[in-house]
Amino acid sequence: MLQEIILPDFENSAGSLQKIHVFFRFFGREAGTAPVVLVNHSLTGDADVTGEKGWWKELVGPQKCIDTNRFCVLGINVPGNGASGNREHLLHNYTEFTVHDVARIFSTVLEKLKIDSLFAAIGGSIGGALAWHLAVLKPNLIQNLIPIATDLKATDWVLGQCKVQDQILNNSVDPIHDARMHAMTFYRTPASFSAKFRRKKNELNFQFEVANWLSYHGRKLENRFDLAAYKLMNHLLTTIDVSGGNGEPSAAAKKISGNIHLVGIDSDLFFLPEEIRGTYGELSEVKENVSYHEIKSIHGHDAFLIEYEQLSQILESIFNQNKTQNEENKYSSLWNR
Repeated sequence: MLQEIILPDFENSAGSLQKIHVFFRFFGREAGTAPVVLVNHSLTGDADVTGEKGWWKELVGPQKCIDTNRFCVLGINVPGNGASGNREHLLHNYTEFTVHDVARIFSTVLEKLKIDSLFAAIGGSIGGALAWHLAVLKPNLIQNLIPIATDLKATDWVLGQCKVQDQILNNSVDPIHDARMHAMTFYRTPASFSAKFRRKKNELNFQFEVANWLSYHGRKLENRFDLAAYKLMNHLLTTIDVSGGNGEPSAAAKKISGNIHLVGIDSDLFFLPEEIRGTYGELSEVKENVSYHEIKSIHGHDAFLIEYEQLSQILESIFNQNKTQNEENKYSSLWNR
C-alpha cells in the first residue's frame, strides 16, 4: 500500500519553502521486526520495487537475492516523480532542487518512520547516487552502501548528456518521446544494438528495427511519465556531488562508517566504469571496508536492469551475511537461556 508523509515547510537548496508530499511502500517483513533495506529507484522508476509491477522483482522478493521473507524493504518515491498520480505533487520549480535535497527529504522520512539504521541502501544510476548522498548526510545510518552504475559526482560527460536531454525536454514538440529516444542510445551500447537488431528492417513499415525500437520506448514512457517529472529527474542527475561543491567528493565520502560496495558495468557509457574504479582507488587508501565489483555485459548502463544473475551473485554475500548472523544470534540466544 502506498503511504504518504507530508513535509509542510521544506526548504530546498535555493531557499524556497514549500509543501512536499512523499510517498513510500514497505515490502516483506514489518518495520521493527527485521533489518531494513532501502531500495532507491532510477530515473523513471518508483516505489514499486517488487510485486507484480515491481521494476526489480527479479532481485527483490520472497527467496530472491534481497529476500522479503527476511528483510523489511522500503521504497520511497523521489518527490515530484509523478508516481502519486496527482499532478499537484509535481515540482515545476525543479531547478531549485538537488539530489542532496532529496537525501534530506529521505532522511526526514526515515526519522518519522523511526528507522535509525539501514542494513543496506541500494540503487542504480541516480538511485545509487541518492544513496551516496544519504550516506554522506548520515555517515552512521547505512551498514552496507551499494551504489550501482553511478558515482559520487556527475562527470562532464553526464552533465553534457543531461544538457542535451534538457534541451529536448524544453524545446521539442514531442519532448518525452524524443528525449527518451536519445537517452536509450547512451543507456545501451553499439554492441548491444548490433546484437539485437543486425540492421534488420520491419516488414510492415519498412523502417529499421532500431528506429522502431527507439520510438517504441519513447511512446511507452510518454504514456506513463509526466514531462515535469522527467525534467526534474534529469536535472537531479546534474547535481550529483557528495562534496556539495566544496572539495573532492571522495574526501566527503571518507567519513561514511558502513561498508561500501561499489558496482560498475564494464560497458557503461553513462557512468563510466573507470570513474567508479577511480573512486574505489581513492577510498580504499583510507578505508578498509570498500570493495569494487563489475558486471560484464554488452548492454551498457541498463545492465543493472538486465543482468540479474550477475548482480545477484555480486550481492549474495552481502545479504546472506545477515542470514548467517541471525542464525548465530539465534543459537547464541538459545545457549544463554
